[in-house]
Amino acid sequence: MLGLPRGGVPVAFEVAMALNAPLDVFLVRKLGVPEHEEWAMGAIASGGVRILNQEVVERLDLSEVAIDQVAAAEQQELERREQAYRGNRPPLNLSDLSVILVDDGLATGATMRAAAVAIRQQQPKQTIAAVPVSAPEICDEFQVEVDKIICAETPRPFFAVGLWYEQFSQTTDDEVRNLLQQAAERETIATRQN
Repeated sequence: MLGLPRGGVPVAFEVAMALNAPLDVFLVRKLGVPEHEEWAMGAIASGGVRILNQEVVERLDLSEVAIDQVAAAEQQELERREQAYRGNRPPLNLSDLSVILVDDGLATGATMRAAAVAIRQQQPKQTIAAVPVSAPEICDEFQVEVDKIICAETPRPFFAVGLWYEQFSQTTDDEVRNLLQQAAERETIATRQN
């Protein structure tokens, strides 16, 4: 079970507990349009993956320099989070594993798409994407991005992920670390009992 930080980790934690599965993180960062950061022009992921939404790039006539500046800043944040969440743990080896990628929702799908591309490079047995809520058309598009997509709700009209939560506060680094620690402790106890 891999949560996409930060908002996907609390959701992934609950799914991991329900499935009695191990939990980890997979780092991705949205590439926001300059001066409109919430609008995704693409995303980056661990492993050097960068995807762009060519439609957004062309519509806004974004220069390669502007894209590279945003990507460089987000790469620094990705590396900071990698250290904050994974510490000295080795990089993930997902080869021949069934991987469930979890996020808090899909609006444009940019970060989930980058994660799926990066994970595919590691040749997992299968990749499943799971979210509580998604824009209907994005959920449909993901049928070709991963082996299986699970979108619990696909409301119309969609608007934004946060509208479908009673509470949608920003997940902090400390919350991510605490959830990962709780999951690791649960896994250690389960391993000792077997």
